[in-house]
Amino acid sequence: MSPLQLSVFGRLALIFFFLSFFFYLDVFVAAVVAASCRRGNGTAAPTAGQSQASGNPDSVCVWADWLPYGQTAYMVGLLLGSLVGGASSDRYGKRTVLLACVYVHALGGLVPAALPQPLLYLAVRCLTGVCCCCVHICSFSLAVEWTPPAARMWAAAFLPFCFSVGTMGGAPLAWLSPTWTQLHLSLALPQLLCLPLYSSIPESPRWLLLRRRTEVLERYRGNSPADKQCLDLLLWSDLQEATEAQEESPPGGHAPNDIIHLKHRTVLLRLVIMSYLSVASALTYFGICMNIGSFGVGVYSAQFFSGLSETPGLLVPLLRLGRRPISMLALFLSGAACFLSLLLSRHHGGPVLVMSLALLGKLCILAALFISTLYSIELFPTGVRQRCLSLVNLCFRLGCLVNSLVPPSPNGAISLAAMVVYSSGPIVGCGLCLLLPETSGVPLPDSLEDCERQPRPPGMAALWKLVSSHTRKTETLPAEKEDLQTLD
Repeated sequence: MSPLQLSVFGRLALIFFFLSFFFYLDVFVAAVVAASCRRGNGTAAPTAGQSQASGNPDSVCVWADWLPYGQTAYMVGLLLGSLVGGASSDRYGKRTVLLACVYVHALGGLVPAALPQPLLYLAVRCLTGVCCCCVHICSFSLAVEWTPPAARMWAAAFLPFCFSVGTMGGAPLAWLSPTWTQLHLSLALPQLLCLPLYSSIPESPRWLLLRRRTEVLERYRGNSPADKQCLDLLLWSDLQEATEAQEESPPGGHAPNDIIHLKHRTVLLRLVIMSYLSVASALTYFGICMNIGSFGVGVYSAQFFSGLSETPGLLVPLLRLGRRPISMLALFLSGAACFLSLLLSRHHGGPVLVMSLALLGKLCILAALFISTLYSIELFPTGVRQRCLSLVNLCFRLGCLVNSLVPPSPNGAISLAAMVVYSSGPIVGCGLCLLLPETSGVPLPDSLEDCERQPRPPGMAALWKLVSSHTRKTETLPAEKEDLQTLD
């Protein structure tokens, strides 16, 4: 790896490690506040060092009924971030948006620690969610665009692995922080100390090329021979074509055919399939993550093992089966594991076995998630890639938001209807993957022609011709009508 690639992956690894701290903050806050309020009511004896810090917990206990809305506010923030993340990174660059969001995200833990007010807490949770979503969008694109085609799967697997390790690291930190203030400070201060390290993250080479920022690319090339070789390898097939395309477009603007790209049948079909996969994956993944305490195991140990169960996802790139087969396998196994977990929970299975099957389903859906993220980057042309990613991410966040609004069953466990959705959604998505092309080892598409040249499944050729012929007829009708009006 070149120094620039090491800079990208090293810094993004640190960002994703800390990103998980605030992602599961609501789970930790509920446990900490519940314990603090019990001690304040005299139902539990305070431990050493806890009695002197009772001011903030006492004030939080007054408005503890607001705390369950923190997860909903965070999911709303993720939804809002999906609306602005792709467009803003297209306009201002992935590096600029990433750095701004990382700084705001790190500061998000200090405000509730100093000012524990309900409305302020919910506003900060929403803003933190916006930043988290934008960081996800920019980070995955940066990681993939700084990786050669043959190794892109490792880039997509590496960031979720760092997030899972951060989940494991955040659990003991939260366990060692018995008060509201200590919890927020212990999760925020490590992020603040690492902020200066992120300034050396380079910009996306493809974005610089499309924006004709060749002086920045030349500066990157001049850093070292390894960086020059890396950039030449990443851009060798796109340099001349992208330069010619940008000469025909206005400076700093989008290509005039961007909207045409979004309306094209190939892009629309892929957008619909990836959007469904995002919704189904969000419902399954976050339904298990946010209800991990419903399996009869302690919150902190369950959260630790929840992160530990995700770490084998780093080994998925060793399965050299291609994007589509791995996606189908992961989706099917996730649905099957969740279904078995549902059956055992309804027939009084052991909590450890039920939770193990649910975590297996979560591991498989996580693998499907990062492959889906990589798949989305490889399926759409460069001119509209970030917009399509934003739309797919929007559907993902809608699934998260719906999940946070579903009330638990009266006994505190995951409801029957929810578990049926968690198990059936991925299995349906497994079938939809048959309509997608294989993009493993293929250069990123820069045009609709590149998308059409991507290899499709042999067995789906007839169905694709039928869909293409039908959509082609509907697309030519306006043109024929316009020609008739011209003749008149």
